[in-house]
Amino acid sequence: MRHTAGHRSRSAGDQSELVLANARIVLADAVVETGWLAAADGLIVEVGEGSPPEHGEDLGGDLLLPGLVELHTDHLENHYVPRPKVFWDPVAAVVSFDGQLATSGITTVLDSVRIWREEGIEEADGQAELLARAITQAREAHLLRVEHFLHLRCEVPMPTVVAEASALFGLGEVRLASMMDHTPGQRQFRDERKLRDYYRGKKGSLTDAELDRLFAKRVEYQATYAANNYRALVALAREHGTPLASHDDTTLEHVAQAIADGISIAEFPTTIEAAQTLHDAGVRVLMGAPNLVLGGFTRGQHFNLTTCENGRPRRSVIRLHAGEPVDGSTPAAAMRSRHRSCGRGANRFQGSGRSRRS
Repeated sequence: MRHTAGHRSRSAGDQSELVLANARIVLADAVVETGWLAAADGLIVEVGEGSPPEHGEDLGGDLLLPGLVELHTDHLENHYVPRPKVFWDPVAAVVSFDGQLATSGITTVLDSVRIWREEGIEEADGQAELLARAITQAREAHLLRVEHFLHLRCEVPMPTVVAEASALFGLGEVRLASMMDHTPGQRQFRDERKLRDYYRGKKGSLTDAELDRLFAKRVEYQATYAANNYRALVALAREHGTPLASHDDTTLEHVAQAIADGISIAEFPTTIEAAQTLHDAGVRVLMGAPNLVLGGFTRGQHFNLTTCENGRPRRSVIRLHAGEPVDGSTPAAAMRSRHRSCGRGANRFQGSGRSRRS
């Protein structure tokens, strides 16, 4: 079996040619267990089975697969603010993050930048405009190995989110916008203790009284701003042709709203009903790769990717993996998903029972 894959034919003695041999090659519709690949001038021009017609670099049976696309990772912000009150040079943060992605097999990334600010918790601010400029600077200086785009993570209830998002939606690098609501007591943070842990991780000096005041303000913001902000953000996305993602869908009302607004991707649904209903409606369900690798994760709300019927695995509702919060988990999850099982607990929802309509 041989496939010509490039834009031009190979020529003998091409000095820019690369030949890789003895590899397990992952194609769109098959895996070549022992094969070879030829590339020239940075383009794949031929793939074959068995041994190549000329000497190539022996990969020793290792996997050779296309670069991965990462849709949701917040780690750029962690490189910019590695510790509370420590702000690194933003371009240096981008370059460091880029190297981490490249060594994880990721060749295209949607850098997930937060579109909200929180008074007194500057460590939690996304600094989206600053980081977007830093990505552009690094790209123009040819410092990057990975192709970088932007994913705008819009915290819907925050008072300034529409104005901040408006400044970014027109950028050509924006490829996705997610509609998030981390108000205490609902969606991912139905258990407020998990949100308290999150904020203390960002600013360890927060007292219970300070968090009580912060949470009361977040609940007030949702009641005051969320509905109007949501409609304005959806309108902005439509105006600019930006695909939308929902986030932490929990109830069937959340799901109905996502479907009605033409959501393309559902990030991290927190109940089995939500994930299944979204999948049945043609929405691509995205879950965290670490959940698959570890069989559960730190906030406990996600479920096993395997859905079982009569003791056998059936087609999963999950269509996309994201490496957040461990970028190297994306390739590991891809490998693990080929070997799903229906053992004890495989269908179990981990951490928070089935949802009720609210």
